[in-house]
Amino acid sequence: MTTVNIAAASSIIGTTTYLTPSAITAVVLLNNTATSAAVYKINQIVAANVNGTSAVDTTVSIYSNGAQTQGNAPSSGTAYPIASTVSVPPDASLVVVDKTTAVYLMEGQSITVTSGTASGITYSISYEIIS
Repeated sequence: MTTVNIAAASSIIGTTTYLTPSAITAVVLLNNTATSAAVYKINQIVAANVNGTSAVDTTVSIYSNGAQTQGNAPSSGTAYPIASTVSVPPDASLVVVDKTTAVYLMEGQSITVTSGTASGITYSISYEIIS
């Protein structure tokens, strides 16, 4: 695992991905493998309640193990919550991270999400891969 000097970066690729977990346990939203040779700058994470009828709790964490791919359960690491058990009202969204509170996801880490209701929250994450 290396530390990326972002001042000397040769590549910055912006992307957005989405996930609506069907489980009520923690799953990976975004992973940065231990061998990526990149740092991910997280610009925005939004949790949108798509349930329509009731509030849904959400937890978003930085997880110390980036070995699992999107949608899979994290393994053998520690979760460090960014937002912990926040209630999102029906048909509303919660901005967990935005450009004013950007987070760097280092090699070997992941962003995990937990929804209180199966398929109740759609997560979107916009980020830059810096290498």
